Amino acid sequence: MREFEIKRNDAGQRLDKFITKATDIPQSLLYKSIRLKKIKVNRKRCEPGTVLTEGDLVQCFVADSFFKNESETGGSLDNISVSLNIIYEDENLILVDKRPGISVHEDEHGKNNTLINLILAYLYQKGEYDPKLEQSFTPALCNRIDRNTGGIVIAAKNAESLRVMNEKIKLREIDKFYLAAVHGVPKKKSDTLTGYLIKDEKSNTVRVYDKNPPRQAKSIATKYTVISERGGDALVEVELLTGRTHQIRAHMAHVGHPLIGDGKYGVNREDRKKGYKYQALYSYKLRFSFKGEPTVLEYLNGKEFKINKRDIYFTEEFFK
Repeated sequence: MREFEIKRNDAGQRLDKFITKATDIPQSLLYKSIRLKKIKVNRKRCEPGTVLTEGDLVQCFVADSFFKNESETGGSLDNISVSLNIIYEDENLILVDKRPGISVHEDEHGKNNTLINLILAYLYQKGEYDPKLEQSFTPALCNRIDRNTGGIVIAAKNAESLRVMNEKIKLREIDKFYLAAVHGVPKKKSDTLTGYLIKDEKSNTVRVYDKNPPRQAKSIATKYTVISERGGDALVEVELLTGRTHQIRAHMAHVGHPLIGDGKYGVNREDRKKGYKYQALYSYKLRFSFKGEPTVLEYLNGKEFKINKRDIYFTEEFFK
C-alpha cells in the first residue's frame, strides 16, 4: 500500500490522471482498483474523475511493484552541462531562446540535449526543481518550435502556471511574431494571406489550397510585412493568426516566396552553398494579450518579449 498527500502541483487534476503520472499502474488495473475501492481519496470511495485538492490523501492498495522508485535523485540532471539564452524568468515561467538544431523534446536525435532536459537541469541545479519532491508534476514546455526553427519557447515551473498558459495558448491570447527571410520580394509590402491547409502524416508535409480544399483541411491566416530587401530577397515579419503545422513555410512557398534554406517547401541547394543549414525562420517576439478573469499570470498581461532582430543569424545581410 502507498499513500500520497496531494501537494500544490498535484491539485486541480483528476484522480486517474494523477495516478497515471505518479505510479506505473496499468490503465486497466487503475480503473478496476478504483471500482473495487482499492484506491481511495481521504479514505472514502472515489471516482476516476474526482478532482484532487491540496491536502487530500490518496490511498493505493495495490502491489508495491507498481510504484516508482523513491530513491531516484535526479543525478542525471546534475551531470548535464547547461547553456541557455534566457529571455525572461520569474517564479512561474521561463522564456528561452531555442537555437535552431535543438529539439524541444526527445526524438530520433536523442534526449540529452533537448530543450526540456536543459531546462530541467537548469532548474534542478539552481534548486528550483527536485524530482524526489514531486509526485506527478514535472516542469514542462507550453509551446513547441520545430527542431530546425529558432525562437522563444515558454516553460512553466509549476502546475497552475502550466494549466493557465496552455489555456491562453488554446484561446489564442498570446500573439506570436516570426522573422523569415524569403526568396523574392512580395509585390504587396504587407498583406494577410488566407487559405486552407492539410497535413500528410506519411511525408510530414502540408499542402495549401486557395479554394475547394479537401474536407479535412483547416483554414489558415498568415499576416506578413516586408521589413527589408537585399539582393532580390526579403526579410519579412510574420504574425500567425492561426497556428498550423509548417504554416509559415508552406504558405509563403504557396504564394511564390519560399523561405531561404527550406528544402522541404523550396529548393535549398544554392542556399546551402551560402551557409544556410536551416530554414530562415525565427519566432522572435511574443505578446501576452489575456482576456477574461484574472489568473496567477495576470501580471504578464500586455507585456511583450522579443529577441533583437539583428541578433538572429540570418538577418545580418538585410541590415548592412
